[in-house]
Amino acid sequence: MWKTVRRAARATGHLLLAAVMAFGMYIFVTVLLITAVGTLAVVGAWLLPETVLLIRRIAGAKRQLTAAWTGVRIPEAYQPLTGTVRERFRTAVGDPGTLTDFRWMVAYYLYGALVVLALPLWPVGLVVDGVWAGLLRQKPLVLPLIVRIADLEADWSTALLKPSPKAQLARRVAELAATRADAIAAHGAELRRIERDLHDGAQANLVALSMRIGLAKRAYERDPETARRLLDEAQDQAEQALTELRNVVRGIHPPILTDRGLVGAVRALAASSGLQVVVDDAGMGEEVRAPAAVEAAAYFVVAEALTNAAKYSGSPRAEVALTRTRRGLRVRVGDVEGRGGAEEGSGSGLLGMRRRVAALDGTVEVSSPVGGPTVIEVELPCVW
Repeated sequence: MWKTVRRAARATGHLLLAAVMAFGMYIFVTVLLITAVGTLAVVGAWLLPETVLLIRRIAGAKRQLTAAWTGVRIPEAYQPLTGTVRERFRTAVGDPGTLTDFRWMVAYYLYGALVVLALPLWPVGLVVDGVWAGLLRQKPLVLPLIVRIADLEADWSTALLKPSPKAQLARRVAELAATRADAIAAHGAELRRIERDLHDGAQANLVALSMRIGLAKRAYERDPETARRLLDEAQDQAEQALTELRNVVRGIHPPILTDRGLVGAVRALAASSGLQVVVDDAGMGEEVRAPAAVEAAAYFVVAEALTNAAKYSGSPRAEVALTRTRRGLRVRVGDVEGRGGAEEGSGSGLLGMRRRVAALDGTVEVSSPVGGPTVIEVELPCVW
């Protein structure tokens, strides 16, 4: 009985919030009428995108309310309202999410009344079920009905607010377009880095090597001692050029990944970072390797995060966790006693990290409150 009372009380709270939202929706009709008149009059066309944004916020609040009751998140699929007034107007009208929200609003005007009418059932249920179940030892009648109404209201809201396949496709296309742009930017930056490293390092050493060999050839007959010295210098120059080339190759795909795998490569990074780094790889499970691109991205994330921690955090310690998930690979890097306050636009490398991960359709979450610590969590999808 008490379990039923508690669940009915929670259902009543859900219905009360839903009823408040329903009353707000009835008042919102005025805003819709003003928008409709302004849009028809053309001069008020700018009202439509703003109204659509407001509707999105209302629908978002309803999604959160419904998810709090059902425990299942309702996804959103909206196209961004940006650009000129004409572009915003065109997006607001053509976005499938606008039709979804409007359809829900119209339906909510109707079934929202059911929510309002169900509120008095709570005191009635306490009295009726108190006698029926408490004194006569029968199963409660009214209180389970309150829970059923809350379930029904949540089911209807979920069905109406769930994005249509067309909206989900439009959002996915927009995400892929942004990801492609980030991948192109990351690829361009990588090419420029390689070109710079080759030009400033290996190429300069190879030019100096060629000059020394030429001088040695000219000095060989008349001054063998000078020629021998120049050849010794040329050998040193060749070794420097090889070192530079190895560094360039290591930046493209570290050979240690091929030799030791991701776990071994990350442990080597931790050992050479200058910090006290604890590596937790227990979540990697069986020795099944991720695709090379995924391993390279994970290695880059750990290397960049540990470099940032050593340079900016002020913390002597850091933690790295590698976890194999059902959908891919999770990488978590955090300093233990850092000062926090990391920002993407401050030269910390976070933007490059985000672009590299986005190119693989992954996600990056950065938590860095002022006072620390800074925690970077990356999800990289892959098939094991």
